[in-house]
Formats: sequence, C-alpha cells, structure tokens
Amino acid sequence: MRCAGTNRRQEAIGGKTRVPTLLVVAVALILGIVAPQASAKKESEELDVARIYFEYNSSDNDLGVHVFLDGEDWVSLRIFNPDGKTIFKVEGREGYEELGMTELFFEGAEPNLDEVPLEDLLEMFPEGEYEFGGRTVDGADIEGIAILSHAIPDGPSASTTGVSGSTLVIEWDPATGPPDGFPDEEIVIVGYQVIVESGDEQLIFQVTLPATATQVTVPPEFVDALDFGEHDFEVLAIDASGNQSITEDSFTK
Repeated sequence: MRCAGTNRRQEAIGGKTRVPTLLVVAVALILGIVAPQASAKKESEELDVARIYFEYNSSDNDLGVHVFLDGEDWVSLRIFNPDGKTIFKVEGREGYEELGMTELFFEGAEPNLDEVPLEDLLEMFPEGEYEFGGRTVDGADIEGIAILSHAIPDGPSASTTGVSGSTLVIEWDPATGPPDGFPDEEIVIVGYQVIVESGDEQLIFQVTLPATATQVTVPPEFVDALDFGEHDFEVLAIDASGNQSITEDSFTK
C-alpha cells in the first residue's frame, strides 16, 4: 500500500509484518502535532460591556429593568439571574448566525408601582450577580457578569424658566437618597443626563454631566431649530450602581 510522498516498505519477520521504526517515529510526530490542535478548545471571550440596571420614572411612578451589552460577533446569548435561572435568551439566524451581532440594548416593561407593587418587582429581579453567556461566530464561548443593585436614586427635582430668545436653561436639585418606600440603600450619584426632544421627536439634544452639575444651557442652535410649541425634557440621576431615575417636564417655545 502506498501513500503520496511516503515509501511504506514492509518487512516480513516470523510471519508478521513490521512497520519500519523510522515510519513509526514520523507518524508519532505527526500525531503529536495534529492531535492537540484538533482537540484544543477555543478560549472563552469576555463581553466588553455587560449591564443590567433599574430605571425609575419619578414623574410616572414606574420602574423597569434594562440591559445593555457589547461584545464582538456573538450569535447566541443568555442571561442568568443569581439563582442560575435563565431570564433572557436570544439567538441569531440566517445572516445574523453567519455574521454575528455586537451591541444589544433592550428595556423591560415599566409597570406603574400602583399596579405592580415595588416588593414584587424587586423579588422578580433580586440583587446579585447576573451571568451573561453565549457563543461567538467562530464557536468560542462569550461571557460576562453584571451586578444588579436595589440602590435606586430618587428623581432629581428639575425645572426651567422656559425659552428666552435662543436661551434655554434646565436646572435641578441634586438627588440625595432613594424615593420614599424604596430600599434604604446608600445612594452615590455619579452623573446626570439631560435629554431634550422636539415635539415630533425629530430633534434630540442629549448630554451627560458630572455629579457636581446642577444645570445645563441648551445650545442656541438647537433651541432655534425647535418649532414653536411644547417640548419635553428629562433629567436623569445616575447612581454608582448603574441604576438611574428620571424626572420629566416640558417647556413651551
């Protein structure tokens, strides 16, 4: 029997066939190189971002749980709560299965706390580690861990004197603790976010400011571009845990 590029001369000794020692060594070397590569398991990859957090709307008294993740070319992903139960899963098909996905953001429903008690929502989403686990396009595991806290800040008390010419200033009082009736957790505000939208939501101004900020002047170019009428704005207080609370209001141009 002959293989390409290899001379397999065999010798008959005592009625048995013996493979030359040189060939045995060569085969062993080949297997030694190939076998580890064939059985090697791909190393797992870490998600660049894995976040799960509460968002409380102090104006509407509703509460939801949001998720944001970012990682390279994954095709499937699950989220497990601290009890190890799957609470979310997604899998790409067709083009997404071949090319993969990167970012994913979704908002959980935000029930009013007069309809769904706070205690029930916190029980559905207990504090602790939430594990993210999935698979990349090339078959490697991708994973991440996010910590969900029940330290939820109260919404900042926000206001504005309205538009004067091309000037619009939005002010707020710092958020210092949780809303009434929420878990008595320490609140550490790390920043504020201000969002202003045109009535048709075609124009959006958004800025994130440090925790020391108590006001922002909206650029006059944005104010001038707004139609005459009523427009909404939001001020978000962001806690060190990632949880955030919104105060909504409006102004008229």
